[in-house]
Amino acid sequence: MSLNIVLIEPEIPNNTGNIGRLALASGSHLHLVKPFGFEINDTRLKRAGLDYWQHLSVTYYENISEFFSINKDKNMALLSSHGTKNHWDIPFENDMFLIFGKESVGLPKTIIEKHTDKLFKIPLYSEHVRSLNLANAVSIVVYDGLRQLI
Repeated sequence: MSLNIVLIEPEIPNNTGNIGRLALASGSHLHLVKPFGFEINDTRLKRAGLDYWQHLSVTYYENISEFFSINKDKNMALLSSHGTKNHWDIPFENDMFLIFGKESVGLPKTIIEKHTDKLFKIPLYSEHVRSLNLANAVSIVVYDGLRQLI
């Protein structure tokens, strides 16, 4: 049982470090799509990931096109505040790719428009919140997926 966590152009090293730790803890594979808003050897990334980073299963991609070209036949769910279906409606499967956008703007509009049938959101119950922190959002979705797969 495993999931794939995909971060498209992550900007904040602390979030990526925490998500790396989450990936290791949940038995997930982390996919990081460039460009990043930090250097991969950033001390904030390492501090958030503690000494776990060396044990992490991670794949790096030069850009969005490379990621989708290599993984075009994979089962995917894309997470966005623009989704119309809730994350608990994701039909989780082993080896599924869970795709998250960058902290400042989420997924690119072209990706959202191309994959509307695979677009999901985490429901927010306050009109004062636009979105959740990326690391929190990934945690919610990954552990709900694991719960459904077990």
